[in-house]
Amino acid sequence: MLKNGNKDFITKVFGVSRRDTPIYAIFEKVIYIVVIGGVLIFTLWPIVAVLLKSIFNNGSLDFSSYKQLFTQNRELLLNSLFVAVLTTFFALVLGLSIALYVTHSNLKGKKIVFAILLLTMISPPFVSSLSYIMLFGRRGLIIYKLLGLKLNPYGWHGIVLMQSISHASLAALLIIGVLRGIDKSIEASSLDLGASSFKTLMKVTIPMAKPGIIAAALIVFVKSLSDFGTPIIIGGGFSVLATEAYLNVIGLYNLSKASAMSTLLLLPALIVFFVYRRVMSKSQFFTSKTVQSGDSSLKLPGWLKIILASITWSFLIFEILKYSTIFWGAFAKTWGVNYSFSLIHVKNLNYVKLESFLRSLKYSFIAGFVGSIIGLFLSYILERKKIPGSRVLDFVATLPFMIPGTFFGIGYILAFHNKPLALTGTAFIVVVNCIYRQLPLGTKTGAAVLSQLNPDIESSAKDLGASEFHVFKDIVLPSLKPAFLLSFINTFTSTMTTIGAIIFLISPGSKVATVEMFDAIKNGDIGIGAVFANLIIISVLIINISFAWFILKKKNSTFFVGRGKTNVSAIETIN
Repeated sequence: MLKNGNKDFITKVFGVSRRDTPIYAIFEKVIYIVVIGGVLIFTLWPIVAVLLKSIFNNGSLDFSSYKQLFTQNRELLLNSLFVAVLTTFFALVLGLSIALYVTHSNLKGKKIVFAILLLTMISPPFVSSLSYIMLFGRRGLIIYKLLGLKLNPYGWHGIVLMQSISHASLAALLIIGVLRGIDKSIEASSLDLGASSFKTLMKVTIPMAKPGIIAAALIVFVKSLSDFGTPIIIGGGFSVLATEAYLNVIGLYNLSKASAMSTLLLLPALIVFFVYRRVMSKSQFFTSKTVQSGDSSLKLPGWLKIILASITWSFLIFEILKYSTIFWGAFAKTWGVNYSFSLIHVKNLNYVKLESFLRSLKYSFIAGFVGSIIGLFLSYILERKKIPGSRVLDFVATLPFMIPGTFFGIGYILAFHNKPLALTGTAFIVVVNCIYRQLPLGTKTGAAVLSQLNPDIESSAKDLGASEFHVFKDIVLPSLKPAFLLSFINTFTSTMTTIGAIIFLISPGSKVATVEMFDAIKNGDIGIGAVFANLIIISVLIINISFAWFILKKKNSTFFVGRGKTNVSAIETIN
């Protein structure tokens, strides 16, 4: 029999009161143990496995992999940082310019801008690289066909260009969310006190948008560091750490060296993240309270409007050209030689390749539903239970967002290759990887909802005799519906378009659509790559529109960027 002290501890941890029936109490215990245990097993253990593998070889302590990286392969780390810094800078310039155009100009076409930004967010990886080859490659439509030039488009400049364009949309959406949440009366006060519109923009508006800008910088930097596909496709002889980590796993199966490379990728990502957290903790403008928002009274100077419009529409023209190229590439007979209409690439989608696409849909639906449920339960435990070690648990659950995809994928190979958790090569491990990779969004959005839900309502229900189970089922869960829907859409979209981590976990006979697309592009089969790109984009677009129309219509949810009220949920995702 448990002592009273132990009873109190279990009650505090699992929320089981003496009034709860045994069935509900056992059910709650099981749920909490599964949720917390899942985070520790499928998030923390793979990370620990990579760190151990990087310093242990054949059971003995061995730092030779790190020694080689800092001597023979030092250039790889410098290349990664070089590309990541340049990409972050250019993506922020593009993103901030687009965000200011959307929020602080009265020029037409802003809805088109926003629609294209959202479209780019549901595109599979390497779409930009594929279009870059089709437009600017050695047989590209623009460079070779129209201009008649024979230039070498491959190298670090191609990587930076494509990564900057690919990540600019995310940066723009994050910054737009913060700019639309700024209290517009502060800008009006600055103008009333005699400041010019340009000075108000530089001294008031942009500093208040600091949370969005810093968050965008963090995300772009980490994504650039972990991108192995773009350097493989258009890097030429220019290599980075993420690419070499991928090749050491897939080609050489040198897990020790790949683990050391992934750990080096993790360190700068963690440093940037902690700098972000420190800056955010001192920010006076990062708030979730409702403020006066809407259309800004700040009118930008004419010359600045022209600059912003030029940057924005140049970006959009390229995006339109990119997607048009991808679409036509699926039907062009031989890209670069014969652009006539043909269904040859569609017909080449044999049963095995089509099955990969259907497998992606299945994995995405499962990951979206299960991941959203786990994220909401975890947010409830962290926000309401306040169990011992909740801050550590929250940090561990957030780690997948910070770490590069290659690191997380290699971690799953090492952690689940041997008994008792020999799961590699199974569909289960692929889905689980996608679930815990996207878990931070479900947890943070759930916590954001719970922070606005008055806990006195739950206390009153308990005082009236309701069990913990019924309080959660009848009061908390209905309030978490918007967070569930957002988490499902995000996890579904991410699973359909991801490749960074799962490429290490896919067996040859169980590929998904993104891996088929990557292999096609890498092998020079542009037509098949374009077909898969179109299939992924169209399917994800249909699911997103369906949810928005059938489930979220007439819902004025504050979780979506672009509403009238303060919107910081996008930033809270990583805070």
